[in-house]
Amino acid sequence: MSNRFTQYILIAMALGIVMGSLVFNYLPDSRGEIAADVNLIAMLFLRLIKMIIAPLVFATLVGGIAHMGSGSKLGRIFAKTMGWFVTASFVSLLLGLIMVNLLQPGANFPGTLPAAGQSTGLQTSAFSIEKFLTHLIPTSIADAMAQNEILQIVIFAIFFAVAMGAMPERSKPMLALIDDLGHIMLKVTGYVMLFAPLAVWAAIMATVAKNGLGVLWKLIVFMGGFYLSLAILWGILVAVGFIVIGPRYSHLLRLIREPLMIAFSTASSEAAYPKTLEGLNRFGASSRTSSFVLPLGYSFNLDGTMMYCTFAAIFIAQSYHIEMSLGTQLAMLATLMITSKGVAGVPRASLVVIASTLSQFNIPEAGLLMIMGIDTFLDMGRSATNVIGNSLATAVVAKWEGELAQMDATGPDEELVPGNIPALGHG
Repeated sequence: MSNRFTQYILIAMALGIVMGSLVFNYLPDSRGEIAADVNLIAMLFLRLIKMIIAPLVFATLVGGIAHMGSGSKLGRIFAKTMGWFVTASFVSLLLGLIMVNLLQPGANFPGTLPAAGQSTGLQTSAFSIEKFLTHLIPTSIADAMAQNEILQIVIFAIFFAVAMGAMPERSKPMLALIDDLGHIMLKVTGYVMLFAPLAVWAAIMATVAKNGLGVLWKLIVFMGGFYLSLAILWGILVAVGFIVIGPRYSHLLRLIREPLMIAFSTASSEAAYPKTLEGLNRFGASSRTSSFVLPLGYSFNLDGTMMYCTFAAIFIAQSYHIEMSLGTQLAMLATLMITSKGVAGVPRASLVVIASTLSQFNIPEAGLLMIMGIDTFLDMGRSATNVIGNSLATAVVAKWEGELAQMDATGPDEELVPGNIPALGHG
């Protein structure tokens, strides 16, 4: 069934491109209206995903932490996880910096540059360290769940689970209830994912129908350089996976191909969260680890987004012929390392981070207008990269903690249903 589902998604992507191109080329007067109507299907799917994210994260995370036992184990996993995230973010930012300097995509930009003072309309004031720190703590868990604030749900779930661990006898009925909730949410996830191919078709068709594939040619050098850089980053991530996990890592790559395609076609890593979690459980990563590391990764380990930040920022500087010394570029890297961690919940997060960073280095924020038109096509690559980065991080931490089963919970091609996976928290 898994292979068939993958085929459905590939067919949906191909149909979306063909039908979107036909609409763009032959129905120019209606393309906007048609794109909006078709995109409604993709938006409904993303809303279904958002509907299940909060209870899924809460149930799997609380169940996983409560089964961990000692608080010292939680602290150790947290330290290893954050250490990996910081290292991966630095490598991604540095790779983007190296590649944009080697390729020089903005050196001979053929188009007309936007006026330096032109506004992008981005709310760059949405980010500050103070706002990030206060944003970490939910004022109400109900509000955090209603707004799908994953980081806030994680904070509350950690406190809740640690408290349960401190009262093992009293919390047994609650833990059984939460374990059952986790299994039910995985079943709901299975139902929601039946609509994924339809959503993939709609998302691709709407994007192509509205923008056309011709828009890519205007910035083909920039896009080509960015996707080449992403390919190198994928190569690094895959190489590290084989070094740390061994030949078995190839099985994980097969298990996450569906969430990769969902993330790519919908330009949303969040849409791939349930399938990524499922793939990690099938791979043998204990739900103790995967339900803790994966949600944190969605706030702190966005490898594709990190690389895009340095690549796009230096591209804009090159386009405006602004010379930046190595020291200045490294200072920008350090700035992005900090600011990029504080945009959880900020719409169009990567663009906001880049815009706020450009202003600090006297680079025209208006330069973003050049690439905002193709940002969806770029976001597709970023989202897919975020999925592979977070699945690798989870598998590696599970390996380090001895929480990676020697054999998968199911055969390599057997479809996983919630009843087939080990009880949440028992790996």
